[in-house]
Amino acid sequence: MSQDLKEICKDIRCDIMTTIGHLGVGHIGGCLSLAELLTVLYFKEMHIDPQNPKMPGRDRLVCSKGHAGPAIYAALANRGYFDKAELLTLNQSGTHLPSHCDMNLTTGIDMTTGSLGQGFSCAVGVALGSKLEDDGATIYAIVGDGESQEGQIWEAAMFAAAKKLDNLIAFTDYNKLQIDGPVSEVNDVAPLAEKWAAFGWNVIDVEDGNDLEQVEAAIEHAKLGRGGEKPTMVILNTKKGCGVKWIEDLGAGNHNTNVTEEQAQAAIAEIRGRD
Repeated sequence: MSQDLKEICKDIRCDIMTTIGHLGVGHIGGCLSLAELLTVLYFKEMHIDPQNPKMPGRDRLVCSKGHAGPAIYAALANRGYFDKAELLTLNQSGTHLPSHCDMNLTTGIDMTTGSLGQGFSCAVGVALGSKLEDDGATIYAIVGDGESQEGQIWEAAMFAAAKKLDNLIAFTDYNKLQIDGPVSEVNDVAPLAEKWAAFGWNVIDVEDGNDLEQVEAAIEHAKLGRGGEKPTMVILNTKKGCGVKWIEDLGAGNHNTNVTEEQAQAAIAEIRGRD
C-alpha cells in the first residue's frame, strides 16, 4: 500500500471532521468508517475523470446509506471534483452539498440517496443499464448494516442475481451499530455472508474494513468475478467512528452527534498523528 494512499485517507478523514465540525452536528460515525473504502475506490480502482464527471462508460458509485454524504463529499473534493472550500457549506442554505447525496446538486454524485434501501435498488438498475449498454463500467454500491434490515435491500439483491449483474460490486459497512443501538439487538442481520450467498451473490468477507490493504485486495478479488455471472458483496467489518477515539467510544451515540470546531481540530491532530 502506497504512502500516498495512507495520506489521502487521512485527508479524507480530516475533511470529514472539518466539515461536520464547522456545521456543528452530523452523521460522524458512519462517515469515518468509510474512509478507507472511499480512498481505494476514488484514488485507485474507479475509472473516472473529475474533469469530465459525466464521461460515458465511467465507473459509478451509489452510496445507499445516504447519511454518509459528508464522507463522499470529502472524497470528491480530494479527488478534484470541486473546491474543498465548498465542504464548509454542508447542509446550509444554497449549498451544493446537502446532508444526503443529491445527483442534481453535487458534481460527481451519480445517484440521489437518503431513504434507506432505495439507493441500492437504484444501483442495481444502474448496473443493469450498464450491462445492456455494454459500456464496460463497474458499478459500486455502499449499504449500511442497519439499512440491511430493509426488505427493499433483499428484493434488489434477488433481482441483481437473477439478472447476472457481475458488473455490480457492493459493500456493507458492517460496523455493527445503528441509531438505536447494536444491530444485533435491534434486528440482527447475521449471518450476513451466508444471507448474501443464499441470494446468489459472490461474497468476500473482509476482517478489517478499515485496513487499506485488505480493502484493496478485496476489490481486486471482486473484479475477478467479472464474467462469472454473479454480483459481488464485500462485507467490510469496520469500526463506527474509526480514527477518533472519543467518537469510537460513543458507540451507537456517534451515529449523529454534535461536534464543535475545537473537537474537530483535536480529532484532526489525532488522525494526523496516527501511523
